[in-house]
Amino acid sequence: MANTIAMKISLQLLFTFLTVSAFAQTPCTNGMAGSFECNGYDLISQIPLSTMNSVKANDSWGWTDPLDGKEYAIVCLNEATAFIDISDPINPIYLGQLPGQSTQHTTWRDAKTYNNYAFIVSEDNGHGMQVFDLTRLRNVVNPPEIFTNDAWYDEIGSSHNIAINQDTGYAYLLGTTTFSGGPHFVNIQDPLNPTPAGGYAADGYSHDAYAVTYNGPDTDYTGRELLFSSNENEVVIEDVTDKTNVTTISTIAYSNVSYTHQGWLTEDHRYFLLGDETDELDFGINSRTIIFDFEDLDNPQFHFEYSGPTGATDHNGYVKGDQFFLANNAAGLRVVDISDIENQNIAEEGFFDSFPANNNAGFNGSWNIYPYFESGHIVVSDRAEGFLLVRSSEIFSIEDNALNNQVSIAPNPASTEITVQLNNDTINTLQITDVLGKTVLSMNNVNVASKNIDIAVLSTGMYFVSVNNLPATKIFKN
Repeated sequence: MANTIAMKISLQLLFTFLTVSAFAQTPCTNGMAGSFECNGYDLISQIPLSTMNSVKANDSWGWTDPLDGKEYAIVCLNEATAFIDISDPINPIYLGQLPGQSTQHTTWRDAKTYNNYAFIVSEDNGHGMQVFDLTRLRNVVNPPEIFTNDAWYDEIGSSHNIAINQDTGYAYLLGTTTFSGGPHFVNIQDPLNPTPAGGYAADGYSHDAYAVTYNGPDTDYTGRELLFSSNENEVVIEDVTDKTNVTTISTIAYSNVSYTHQGWLTEDHRYFLLGDETDELDFGINSRTIIFDFEDLDNPQFHFEYSGPTGATDHNGYVKGDQFFLANNAAGLRVVDISDIENQNIAEEGFFDSFPANNNAGFNGSWNIYPYFESGHIVVSDRAEGFLLVRSSEIFSIEDNALNNQVSIAPNPASTEITVQLNNDTINTLQITDVLGKTVLSMNNVNVASKNIDIAVLSTGMYFVSVNNLPATKIFKN
């Protein structure tokens, strides 16, 4: 299947599969994927809030099982945290949920992962931090299940957010009632026995943070554990290597401050992309991402501002390689090419708008996205739409032989049988592959010009028929 990838024509993913739990994939065609506006991103699947017994979704994250490479989405809800098996992205399985620790339900819940465990915080009173062993998801026999904690950290009441340094095994609980809302440190190296490790109050309330072992251009801090915090009215860089002797390296101001919300470093740790959550509302501007140059952490510099194409409020943004993935509230997922960020030249390259009503400033639409799965699938957690899984159309692009009339397949779509004909030649080999690259039928030494194929046993969806190792032709099983 890999040999057919030519990135010439978007793969027109088309499924009619529907269950009470999931809506299957829809291609981005003529700027629309079903009811959603799009550009270069297809809807792979969706699980609505009703299936998860929730009224609203908020944050999200992901986990890949190191045992078998299966991918799982973690979707935070008002009432609980949901777990979804997306190893078959076309047919995701809602495995169940871990109810919140408190009976009070608020809008804010956040989850991150470390060593096959999920660490979950919420602004629910008395929620603390839940610890959940993600390997339990391997053995769900009768989904959906109602899960229980594997451990619980009760040194805090509520927490707005959590950041985790994967290198050191420290979690940073943000916006708690401790340390004036500044970062509350927890040693999670033994995940089932989280241990308090102090905190830092000097810079006040921290809304969000990026925790990392620094390896950027400022060699003064190479190997140090740093927090890049969004603290309501400024960005703060803190050295938290020694939890008993934290130091503030620098604070960063910028123009038109409204609410310093969340930011992410480029992979070389040179640039920081910041979202101010309410500047669009307060100043009537288009979605704004502020980029800082952190070549010298003691003296960080404003680099430039990127203005998006709509007035929607930006929320959470993440960097993966040369792309910036932004949960842009009413404008949905926006994907920005940042390969030339050094020269102050970045541009939107695609989007998937999970909120069809409008692109106005405000708090509708996509809350968060998770773009780090190796498969290229992207989780979108939308306040009203629930869980959506999208993927770049180009990743599935192929050269379709049907365009040059070498191969004819009829009927298409079909439900029980197709006739495959190789025009002006003899069929020697024939292979049918699904969208995950798995061969579902293979024939050798066929030696006919036309072949009838029984496809009744195949699941509903899209497949690719390759004859004599030529580029594939799309077929649809209904």
